[in-house]
Amino acid sequence: MTDSQPLSRTQAWLESLRPKTLPLAFAAIITGTTLAWWQGFFDPLVAILALTTAGLLQILSNLANDYGDAVKGSDKPDRIGPLRGMQKGAISLAQMKRALILTIALSCISGLLLLLAATQTLADFMGFVALGVLSIIAAITYTIGKRPYGYMGLGDVSVLVFFGWLSVIGSWYLQTHMLMPAVILPATACGLLATAVLNINNLRDIESDRQNGKITLVVRLGAVNARRYHACLLAGALLCLALFNLLSLQNVWGWLFLLAAPLLFKQARYVLRERDPRAMPPMLERTVKGALLTNLLFVVGIFLSEAVF
Repeated sequence: MTDSQPLSRTQAWLESLRPKTLPLAFAAIITGTTLAWWQGFFDPLVAILALTTAGLLQILSNLANDYGDAVKGSDKPDRIGPLRGMQKGAISLAQMKRALILTIALSCISGLLLLLAATQTLADFMGFVALGVLSIIAAITYTIGKRPYGYMGLGDVSVLVFFGWLSVIGSWYLQTHMLMPAVILPATACGLLATAVLNINNLRDIESDRQNGKITLVVRLGAVNARRYHACLLAGALLCLALFNLLSLQNVWGWLFLLAAPLLFKQARYVLRERDPRAMPPMLERTVKGALLTNLLFVVGIFLSEAVF
């Protein structure tokens, strides 16, 4: 055995785990936690467990995505996007199955610890158990199964729900134990920004997805309308945050997120102008950074609205 073999195996798993996708999952939990703190509620144990559970569910989704695409033969060498460990032959189906089972187990353990620490009633506990099971099923069936919903153009809805509404409102509720309708606005903003990342990914892969029967929303809309849709996602996120500040926060610091607006507009203009899928890979990382910057500025704005008088 050479020294390069362990490194190669490690690199293969890192490619399948996709650690660069974790910050978006964490951003939604941090947003929900910050909103709870703004209302006078903050439980560091609950916040840490929520972050851990969200991270594990994201990893589960990434591994299941690789497994499903590999089984269906969707990711071929001629695609623009990067090939992962399974597509390169460095990870076998049996190894990936074991990794999926382990990640499911860890997600369940972390989720149960979260609910034991956070819930106060049996109804809340059972309700969040159901949501947790639904999250695991959604992570797996995105590309796995006879009718994976990621192959039917429903991935965008899933990202909005799980990266936006469930993550933000769930982490908010588990610390405040109350509902506030206005929280749906920043939750929707988080979801729309995460969906924009998925949309860029699918714009990059539009040709290979179409050829391999992976009918994403981008494939359904077509290249032109999918680019317009991308601009609407970014604008919609900014609108949601603006409405939240106007209706609930009502503080000048609540507009801090607008510092990210020029970057988002620049990204939208680039996507609308560049029609070649090969122009999308550099934009994927920029869209992730733009989403994270917007969320970060929103969170900082909430902190400053309470700290600065």
